[in-house]
Amino acid sequence: LIKKLKAIDVQSPTKMVNDALKALRGRVQMMVGRAVLAAVNDDATLQTLQIELASDEAQDGVEHFQPYGLAYKPHVGAEAIAMAVGGLRSHAVVLTVTDRRYRLKALKDGEVALYDDQGQKLLLGRDGILIETPKDISIQAEGDFNVEAGGAVSIKGGGETLIDGASILIGEGASLAAARKSDAVAGGVITGGSSKVKIA
Repeated sequence: LIKKLKAIDVQSPTKMVNDALKALRGRVQMMVGRAVLAAVNDDATLQTLQIELASDEAQDGVEHFQPYGLAYKPHVGAEAIAMAVGGLRSHAVVLTVTDRRYRLKALKDGEVALYDDQGQKLLLGRDGILIETPKDISIQAEGDFNVEAGGAVSIKGGGETLIDGASILIGEGASLAAARKSDAVAGGVITGGSSKVKIA
């Protein structure tokens, strides 16, 4: 009997530690997992997702933490890395979402790009900045819009090119009224000019 009691005394602390570690190990193993997006709600103050984890485990209302200054709404079917806070699967958050279907490939070392599923991209490349889109580009500013270049500036359009403003100045210190095709000429001197377009 004494031998049996001694054996129990020795094994009990070990069993208790193993049981505690087993529960802890399970929570640690469940802390991080891969998921697939099933739905996206972009109306809340923090975007929430419906995700499908391994073994057909689905969770709804999972918060998606996006970096400050960058907002995006991923497509259903995109992949995510989900983290269970405190190892509790009921308190999952998504840290990042990627979509291998549309990922921009063949970047050079050090390059950075913004892109989408429509073939639009903004590339901070090794040779400069490139913007490509099959769509329209619009720039809206309540204040001034300035373009400065140390080299040449080229504007080319396949269709009509319109420059409109309250006053259009061509050349630094422009003040002379630009002559128009229909302006009158008297004695070899143009006597008219544009009230809107000024040249230097």
